[in-house]
Amino acid sequence: MTLATDAPRKTDPHPDSRRRLPLNRIALHIGCLTALLVMLYPLVWLLATSLKPADEVITSLKLLPSHLEWSNYSTALDGVNDVSISRLLFNSLLVAGGAVLGNVISCSLAAYAFARLKFRMRGPLFAFMIATIMLPHHAVLIPQYIVFNQLGMVNTYWPLILPKFLATEAFFVFLIVQFMRGLPRELEEAATIDGCGPFRTFFSVILPLTRPALITTAIFTFIWTWNDFFTQLIYLFSPEKFTLTLALRQFVDASSQSSFGPMFAMSVIALLPIVLFFLAFQRFLVEGMASSGVKG
Repeated sequence: MTLATDAPRKTDPHPDSRRRLPLNRIALHIGCLTALLVMLYPLVWLLATSLKPADEVITSLKLLPSHLEWSNYSTALDGVNDVSISRLLFNSLLVAGGAVLGNVISCSLAAYAFARLKFRMRGPLFAFMIATIMLPHHAVLIPQYIVFNQLGMVNTYWPLILPKFLATEAFFVFLIVQFMRGLPRELEEAATIDGCGPFRTFFSVILPLTRPALITTAIFTFIWTWNDFFTQLIYLFSPEKFTLTLALRQFVDASSQSSFGPMFAMSVIALLPIVLFFLAFQRFLVEGMASSGVKG
């Protein structure tokens, strides 16, 4: 009687798979780095152009300037039309901060009503609100301008801030609704047993749990409002009320020759608050977008 002492060895059907795996990872990393460089190139070009002399901005195709022209930043820091850069920054922060506060408050209240409360016509009203996302902004701009003009609010910041307190941004309402629908209803039932009403439940239970969605709303609102040019151009025409976005246009229109160097320098200055704001809250942005997309 013979005993089999050696067990049959398993052969790898793909002997080259282990050798190909590092090559695939290297190719993936190279592709990601290439895509990153392509996306960051406009930012690098903007930073390099802001330090170029005036004659090299248009004529030269080189990325790096022949010498650094720091006077572009000194001219940009002086402001435009006798309005200092600090005043322009304050105006932009005022408009963006008011829009963020309005969207966070109004959109969270509207989302709580659609997600957690029961009332008549809730479904049709929610569908109508979602349909407004497809409505172009320019279609409602003229009626809004007529209303604000009759109220005497043109050339003020109210047309840029007041609509945000009326939950007019359906995208953010939908975003917060999707997040709130994933919260367990046992929390509300426990709050009701403790004697909490709808408002107390919202502020004490629901609102703290929706922090990722609220921060996502705040980030997008800040970026979109800070970069908004068309709406601010329609409602603001006094130089002392200009934002940084409107001030950039003055470098081309206010002088006989185009001051591209200071204009790009001010563009870099205008970009810094957005970058800092995004870097400070990017973790909450990813968490809020992921939670809003998975829950519900």
